[in-house]
Amino acid sequence: MFFTLPTLLTWARIVAIPLIVGVFYLELAPAHQNLFATVLFILVALTDWLDGYLARKLNQTSSFGAFLDPVADKFLVCAALLVLLELGRVNALVAFVIVGREIAISALREWMAQIGASRSVAVHMVGKLKTTAQMVAIPFLLFDGRLFGLIDTRLWGTWLLYAAVVLTIWSMVYYLQKALPEIRAKAK
Repeated sequence: MFFTLPTLLTWARIVAIPLIVGVFYLELAPAHQNLFATVLFILVALTDWLDGYLARKLNQTSSFGAFLDPVADKFLVCAALLVLLELGRVNALVAFVIVGREIAISALREWMAQIGASRSVAVHMVGKLKTTAQMVAIPFLLFDGRLFGLIDTRLWGTWLLYAAVVLTIWSMVYYLQKALPEIRAKAK
């Protein structure tokens, strides 16, 4: 299941990350850099939906795909946040909370899998809302201008990212609360 179409799309998401980052090193006008990075990010982010849809539709779901998909998402979000931090469009504390949560919850999930309690930290709706808020906020912040002459994407992106931070903390607390009984039971 390493080379099914859904898994190849997930791999493509990982491979595309340097392209999104690299746009900002090209000798282009900043507005063109922003536009290209935004379009690339959106296209790459859409593969997240597409690979899941194809995996179910083609009956090509796998444990490897289930592992790789969130890893690709985390790489994409973390890389974009680092670029936005470098560009001065994201506050360092905001980036730290989001990246720190991703590391902490990934470690928690790995540990829970080792003790046979991975169901207690299965993906929850709050985590999905957090991801959605991030995946909408990031392209707004990458674009960093007026969309259709009306929408201030930096303002909206910043507010959406603050919402993502609230959901990030909420989902981390939720997962820790779900894991705590299992952790206590295994500690005895």
